[in-house]
Amino acid sequence: MGEELAVLVNRCLDGDQISFSELVRRFRGQVYGLCYRMLGQREDAEDATQETFLRVARNLDRWDPARAFEPWLLTIAGNRCRTRLAKRMRRPGTITLEHPIQDDWQIHNDAKLLAEEMELALRSVREDYRQAFTLFHRHELCYDEIATKMDVPLGTVKTWVHRARREMICRLRKRGVLGDSTS
Repeated sequence: MGEELAVLVNRCLDGDQISFSELVRRFRGQVYGLCYRMLGQREDAEDATQETFLRVARNLDRWDPARAFEPWLLTIAGNRCRTRLAKRMRRPGTITLEHPIQDDWQIHNDAKLLAEEMELALRSVREDYRQAFTLFHRHELCYDEIATKMDVPLGTVKTWVHRARREMICRLRKRGVLGDSTS
């Protein structure tokens, strides 16, 4: 983790609200982009983004500083989105009305750019990794279902999804989309 980020996280753990606001500011675009991509609706993405940072505030002490911060954060965001998608499936017909606000253009543009970068990164991943990753994250299949569908052992599926994530993060860092959290 970068030294500057480590200092910021430590200040957050000490209860410094300004530092937590800075942490949110620094990662809000990435979290919103992921949420928008997964949920496809601005309002849901905004809610999931807010829920993500609430979870981070409550659980920052559980984060392992020996591991990269961004994947931990984006995993929380992905989990919030999957929870919202599951609730959406249980809810009968929902109508969403779009009401643009002043910041929408920039947020939407950032989300679109992040989605494009993620798609490029995914395309460069080995085919079997990409297929397992897509079945897990886009089609929301569980590992057992993916193993059956791809006719491979369960452990192989878990490894492929993990390696796809790792390769995508590495490519996104090389392109400057994600900050380097290993230094």
